[in-house]
Amino acid sequence: MNQQEIKAEIRRLAQERNALLLAHNYQRDEIQEIADITGDSLGLSMEAARTDKDVIVFCGVHFMAESAAILAPEKIVLLPRPDAGCPMADMVTPEGLRQLKARHPGVPVVTYVNSSAAVKAESDICCTSANAIKVVNSLDAAEVILVPDRNLGRYIAGHTDKVCHFWEGYCPTHERLQVADVERAKKDYPEAVFMAHPECHPDILAMADHICSTSGMYDYVRTSADRQFIVGTEAGILYRLRRENPDREFILPTSRLICPNMKLTSLEDVLHSLQTLSPEITVPADVREKARTALDRMLAVPRD
Repeated sequence: MNQQEIKAEIRRLAQERNALLLAHNYQRDEIQEIADITGDSLGLSMEAARTDKDVIVFCGVHFMAESAAILAPEKIVLLPRPDAGCPMADMVTPEGLRQLKARHPGVPVVTYVNSSAAVKAESDICCTSANAIKVVNSLDAAEVILVPDRNLGRYIAGHTDKVCHFWEGYCPTHERLQVADVERAKKDYPEAVFMAHPECHPDILAMADHICSTSGMYDYVRTSADRQFIVGTEAGILYRLRRENPDREFILPTSRLICPNMKLTSLEDVLHSLQTLSPEITVPADVREKARTALDRMLAVPRD
């Protein structure tokens, strides 16, 4: 089958299986094109929880499918590429987190959703890159432990009076963005606005005109009067930015902003997953219940 035939068969099978196709903002263009919904990891998991579909095909990485399985345990959650992991999520283990908690007894753990279910289960509350500051400031505590992203942690620390203890994890993709890359892009496009994801290094964030999550970037561009944007996050976001804003120009400051794990999922993988209803992602009940508590506490924090 050619690509168009594969896409048509995926859509046919999705209807037959009563399946919802979810694709993260960093997925390949053709994967985002066939998805029912594109978005960030938590937003997609919440879509999985509220849908009446029986099957969730999550085109993303492992921790995202786990989050969907936590929030929608009654559904079949499929991850077309089970080898699609997240290096940052892998940088923290439940055992390591327990050791850190022992060094700071009684200090609440705020864990980024980019983490395994087992790490979420060791946490008090979760956060996203969009709501991290609000979540931390909602806690009645003078200190917090921030896991696993040191860059997001330092960004949070700049917007709270609380003492912050960081886990030294990071996103290898965002870490590859260098000051020289941004300086070059700003020189080449002097009128462009530089948007940066808080997973970027603090030196990069200091250069940003606007710091926000991927969903925040879509919203920011939609309401901005500017015409050019330097985009400081993974290249996959360009697909939707360009589709939704054909009259704007988006500049990637370096070709190194590619997450290899996010690019693993192919149309063939999605088709095979629907044909076989595998690989299925499940979370043990005891882990799921504890992790769900951390996610529910986050969702209970009032939004703007």
